[in-house]
Amino acid sequence: MQQPFLSIVIPAYNEESRLPETLSQVAEFIASQPYETEVLIVNNNSTDRTEEIIQDFSSRVPHMQGLFEPQPGKGAAVRCGMLQSRGDYAFMCDADLSMPIAEVNRFLPPILEGYDLAIASREAEEAVRFNEPLIRHLGGRLMNWLIQLTILPGLEDTQCGFKCFSRAAAKDLFNHQTLVGWSFDIELLYIARIRSYSIREVAIPWYFHQESKIHALRDALKILQDIRIIHRNSSRGIYAAAD
Repeated sequence: MQQPFLSIVIPAYNEESRLPETLSQVAEFIASQPYETEVLIVNNNSTDRTEEIIQDFSSRVPHMQGLFEPQPGKGAAVRCGMLQSRGDYAFMCDADLSMPIAEVNRFLPPILEGYDLAIASREAEEAVRFNEPLIRHLGGRLMNWLIQLTILPGLEDTQCGFKCFSRAAAKDLFNHQTLVGWSFDIELLYIARIRSYSIREVAIPWYFHQESKIHALRDALKILQDIRIIHRNSSRGIYAAAD
């Protein structure tokens, strides 16, 4: 396989119900694009048929590859895939495809250029949410308000699971990542700001899925705890760029 233009990294933990349809859509998408793409599906210690499904697709679909990450946590799985990616751009993609895969092109040249990190936003102008319960939406906005207040002012949607990195930014940021749970992308965005990377928010259509693994109150408390860890790491110089 020649040098890929795009790497798509999909973390997967017990995704046997959603993964076949997701990988079928991704396979159809990459086959229709004019550029070279690799797809890295990272099995994060699944206990169901996730590994079997990954092996099946990677044996049949060109440019799909399965990886295994034993350390629990979505952040660990994404880091595993990102550090092994070879594309000029590396795109992290949730296994539920709550953002249709075709929207990936909105993060890539020639549509979007001149950035180090582009993050999908459900709050940017022209973004549309489909089928999301009001209580879930309000909880998400409260969490974002807290995140902006305590660590990332000005970013309207840090937690959407679709983000695109330039190759240089991906290798640098994920090599400095320390958190492996739900807060890992807050840490990555914080490091990106410290290291003066350019960040763009991209409005997307987003579809709510009832089977989401997110637990609002539990995850919100954990995120606030992790924000304290990020500030502590920063005060110790862990994220600072080398002179």
